[in-house]
Amino acid sequence: MRLILFSIFQSLLLCSGQMFLKMATKTMGKFSWTWAFWGGQFLNKWWYPCLFAFVSSGVMWIYIIKKWPFSQAYPLSSLAYVFGMIAAMLIFHEHIAWTQWIGVLLIMAGCYLVVN
Repeated sequence: MRLILFSIFQSLLLCSGQMFLKMATKTMGKFSWTWAFWGGQFLNKWWYPCLFAFVSSGVMWIYIIKKWPFSQAYPLSSLAYVFGMIAAMLIFHEHIAWTQWIGVLLIMAGCYLVVN
């Protein structure tokens, strides 16, 4: 049960990092390899929570794979896809097809089978 809780938390952090990355890229302007472009990115407020979420997720992942078997821990990282789908719908207002929801249910069923 602890593995599931830690995996959910780690997947939420990873999904949060991806959401902040999406928000950062939406506000970053036209991409270019110039000093002005990259310097301006320090003013993009979305990079900071993005970095925090990715680092926190990485630290949590290190803890998980240190403590539990990789054969159980790694498949549970796919929970981030489930949270990503929910975020796509609720935060980014994307249309999710019913076939995609079936895929999410299959991922959840697979996670259940891996830990039992």
